[in-house]
Amino acid sequence: MISLLKSLLGKTLSVPQPCSAGCTLRKELEDQRLLLGKLLAERTKGKALLERLGDAEFKVFSQWGDDGIIQYLINNLDIRVKKFIEFGVSDYREANTRFLLQNDNWSGLVMDCSEDNVNYIKNDDIYWKYDLTAQSCFITAENINGKLSQAGFSDEIGLLHIDVDGNDYWIWKAIDVVDPLIVIMEYNSLFGIERPITVPYDPGFDRFASHHSGIFAGASLLALCNLAQSKGYAFVGSNSAGNNAYFVREDKVGAIRTLSPQQGYVASKFREHRDEQGNLTFIPGHDAVESIRGMQVFNTTTQTIEEL
Repeated sequence: MISLLKSLLGKTLSVPQPCSAGCTLRKELEDQRLLLGKLLAERTKGKALLERLGDAEFKVFSQWGDDGIIQYLINNLDIRVKKFIEFGVSDYREANTRFLLQNDNWSGLVMDCSEDNVNYIKNDDIYWKYDLTAQSCFITAENINGKLSQAGFSDEIGLLHIDVDGNDYWIWKAIDVVDPLIVIMEYNSLFGIERPITVPYDPGFDRFASHHSGIFAGASLLALCNLAQSKGYAFVGSNSAGNNAYFVREDKVGAIRTLSPQQGYVASKFREHRDEQGNLTFIPGHDAVESIRGMQVFNTTTQTIEEL
């Protein structure tokens, strides 16, 4: 029996142990969330094509309402290869692809720079119940294609989500071994909508090392939309939190409404600015951005360094 479980678990570190009372409660709550999410997902199937993605939102495991947006898109697109990739998932308890894994039984690859986080994922029941691969690595533009290939992911996939709090633009630009139908990119709304800018590329970028506030990271929506267009993707909108932008491959977008960057830009209202001691200050974004004013950014159109 043990050998059978080990073969089913594949890459897990050990055979699952009996649950404690706290573990049992967590599983019961998760089952309830999944049931509610399934009901909401069924309602999404009946929705007409939407004017804005925010109208499809609901949350099961996503940080914001992205679970609903993803369900809306996969139900309105012809997706034949039901595989996903998500970067920067922490311990995967809160992630944009977990509901896709558990509700829709997609296969996936998740990556995080923390080995502890990846070990947590591998010891979670989802790792033997579903076709999930978890890897610990620090992703760079130089290593990403090799990492994806080594994990067995290439060619067409259903969804790619990049959220690494830094080199997001540069990593998507570098990826060429997979061809996703849907791409979700985190953008920094504090960079505004007027300029196509990103943090300059640094393979070891860390947002708290770049500036104590933690808000100097990522790319503007305009920079990501321009990159998407060069890769053959259409911008279809943002989540209502103003941090995730959605792109669909142009040959698959069909009747889904496409938007200009200006039409789809949403300014974030969350307040994650920190002081020099690492404490949240709760300063609104329009004021917090002044703390990084003058930092060097890279203009992706002019290919020059500018000041924010």
